[in-house]
Amino acid sequence: MTDDDRTALALLGLAARAGGIAPGTERVRDAVRGGRARVAFLATDASPNSRDKIVPLLVKHAVPTIERFDRSGLGAAIGKAPVSAVAVLEKGIAGRLRTLFGDAVPGDSPRRRHGLNG
Repeated sequence: MTDDDRTALALLGLAARAGGIAPGTERVRDAVRGGRARVAFLATDASPNSRDKIVPLLVKHAVPTIERFDRSGLGAAIGKAPVSAVAVLEKGIAGRLRTLFGDAVPGDSPRRRHGLNG
């Protein structure tokens, strides 16, 4: 695990303690639809069903998406059971996460990874 990975997980934990996250696929979907999701984490081992529910929505709303950690890692970072997705709602923390992972291009990463067009 890199220093950036440790920093990102610590920032997720900080956001969780401050109430600035939406954990789990359904809550992430609600946050994206409501325009509150600033950055989304999608677990590297998320099920195809979870991906099918969330990736098109993330792409449609151009939410920067980071696929970096597994479900257990995301859950542990936010003090919960394993989760497939976490949305960061807090602007400052989301900005720091986007700086850490410059490859989190709005809508582009999940689109490219999952073969979605237009």
